[in-house]
Amino acid sequence: MIINKATFGAGCFWGVQYEFDKLDGVVETTVGYMGGHKKKPTYEEVCSDKTGHAEVVEIKYDPEKISYENLLKKFFEVHDPTQFNKQGPDIGSQYRSVIFYYDDKQEEIAEKMKKDLQDSGKFGARTIATAIEAAQDFWKAEDYHQKYVDKTGRKVC
Repeated sequence: MIINKATFGAGCFWGVQYEFDKLDGVVETTVGYMGGHKKKPTYEEVCSDKTGHAEVVEIKYDPEKISYENLLKKFFEVHDPTQFNKQGPDIGSQYRSVIFYYDDKQEEIAEKMKKDLQDSGKFGARTIATAIEAAQDFWKAEDYHQKYVDKTGRKVC
């Protein structure tokens, strides 16, 4: 079996992980941090809004069962991509909407889907704020954050 990887930031990573775990073809999800300048950041450091990291979900998936396009569709469904550096009550750059791509094909698909969604008029005059960036080092979040919704029932930070 071939396993591919996708990484998305869509606000607080607890609820995002929960949503992706429900998809057939998703083999594993891990919450963590990406996009910042500090090595091995802690949750407290990321929440300080000073490391530049986003809370993200790293998704390992079977492309024979689910496509990257379908993962992106879910990504755009589980949050409001027009909000800049926030989602709901969670405010700060760590909650930004971001797609981290691992190759040119993922970048191309993400750019096209973002453009098509913007052009669709679904969000009216609001602009999609989702950033599309090359994947960087992924730093796994502390164990208590993994599968947090399953453990506690809480979906927001």
